[in-house]
Amino acid sequence: MLWRWHITMWTSILHRVTGVALYVGALIAAAWAITLAQGPDQYAAFKGLMGSWPGKVVMFGLTVSLFYHLANGIRHLVWDAGHGLDVKSANASAVVVFAFAAAATLAIWGIAGMSGAL
Repeated sequence: MLWRWHITMWTSILHRVTGVALYVGALIAAAWAITLAQGPDQYAAFKGLMGSWPGKVVMFGLTVSLFYHLANGIRHLVWDAGHGLDVKSANASAVVVFAFAAAATLAIWGIAGMSGAL
């Protein structure tokens, strides 16, 4: 075998996937603004959709995507400065990216749950 999957390959692929997911999130944000402008009935329908289990799953996925894309983008900025390019550092920073995305997502959803926003 000439190559095998590495964590840095996964981070590269997931960076692109989360970028696409964030575009979908932008469309959801636009739909939110449009329904808000259309009046209380349309806005209530939108809130009902996003407050449903499928809507919450989508929003959870967008939260993960946001934090993952943010952390990996910062990682790339560090690389652009010429730091952390060796294999050991690149692998370690990939683990940090995944850990940050998970911790930040759980923190935000935990706060939302405790504040009654869910």
